[in-house]
Amino acid sequence: MKKGILTLVIVGVIAIAIAVVVPPVYRLLTDEGLQTASIDEGTGEAATVGLDGHWDVVRGQGANISQAGYTFDEVLPGQEKSTSGRTEDVTGSLLVADGVLEEGKVTVDVASITSDIEKRDIHVRDNILHADKYPEATFSITEPVDLSSLPDDGTVDTVTATGELTMHGTTKEVEAELRVLRTGDNVIVEGQVPVEREAYGIVSPEFVASQIAEEGTVDLLLVFGQQD
Repeated sequence: MKKGILTLVIVGVIAIAIAVVVPPVYRLLTDEGLQTASIDEGTGEAATVGLDGHWDVVRGQGANISQAGYTFDEVLPGQEKSTSGRTEDVTGSLLVADGVLEEGKVTVDVASITSDIEKRDIHVRDNILHADKYPEATFSITEPVDLSSLPDDGTVDTVTATGELTMHGTTKEVEAELRVLRTGDNVIVEGQVPVEREAYGIVSPEFVASQIAEEGTVDLLLVFGQQD
């Protein structure tokens, strides 16, 4: 009799634990987070300034707000789901001369990247990206990019940029296809830079049953304003 009561108590405790713990853990591992936005093409208008000159990242407006982040798949038993985080704490500048992008650098504050779940953000920040030790990620152009054929009528075109991506204390050469919109007195750039996390020393820790996929992207939506 006592053994039966004890068994019922144990089963009850386990059931309560599952009811309390599993739903938030499952949501922590499978929620899609906050993805970096894409160019809102519907807002495009004819360019009012030329390309040549010095450009800085500005906040932007409406749906086109400067931001950057990451997208990786989380691999769970029986499923794979994309998870993203982003931040608006982004700075950067470009130098264009004779229609050619000669210099460009973007810096992202890694510690401020958030998804929509605080516990996941803490885990990613502290145990995966180690933001206390590597607080910034940068992307710098290393080869000139011809921008002379970009349309000035408020439509989007594509260019390919070669540069160096530095994150987690490691620098690698990368190539990214960028969508570019000249609109009014702004230039808006969108891109997903492919990365292999292990190449940057980013290790997927043993965390419940979830593992981070090897390949992902660093995501960018940057609004540039021309400086005098």
